[in-house]
Amino acid sequence: MSMGHTAKMALLGVPLAATIWAGLGWATTGSQTSSTLLGRGTFEKAFRVKRRAFIAEREGGRGNPWWEVEVEARPNLDVATQMITFQPGGHSGWHSHPGPVFITVMSGTMTFYESEDPDCQPIVRTAGQGFLDTGMHAHIARNESGAPATNVVTYFVPKGAALRIDELDPGNCPF
Repeated sequence: MSMGHTAKMALLGVPLAATIWAGLGWATTGSQTSSTLLGRGTFEKAFRVKRRAFIAEREGGRGNPWWEVEVEARPNLDVATQMITFQPGGHSGWHSHPGPVFITVMSGTMTFYESEDPDCQPIVRTAGQGFLDTGMHAHIARNESGAPATNVVTYFVPKGAALRIDELDPGNCPF
């Protein structure tokens, strides 16, 4: 290898390595959490499911008596379910997902923040409530209470994809 070629590789390689290292250094990871993957399965074929049902009116006729859900997926969809427990003060770190994620707070209280919200307004969910992350943007989940909080999280991602992608702190939240 010629001296000129070596110098060019060094000039290109050092900034690239520094950029990768800096990105890893500034990515946020979670703390005070534990998780268990309950299962992951691949749906090889495309599908479309639509359900609509009439539900008896409650509370003196108030509310919508119709319930409806529709799910459609292309081939090679992975569905994974994980249980994640956050200790008091624990957080997920800033991260994103390649697809939608349904979060159910099983116990305790969780607070979610979205990178796309310039005011960083908290979204608080308690036991029995859900939170939908549509994916593809950074967010953070935090247990700001004094007791443990447990979530059951269901991910919809491309076959073989990572469930979580660490992201940089967007800088819009004061913590």
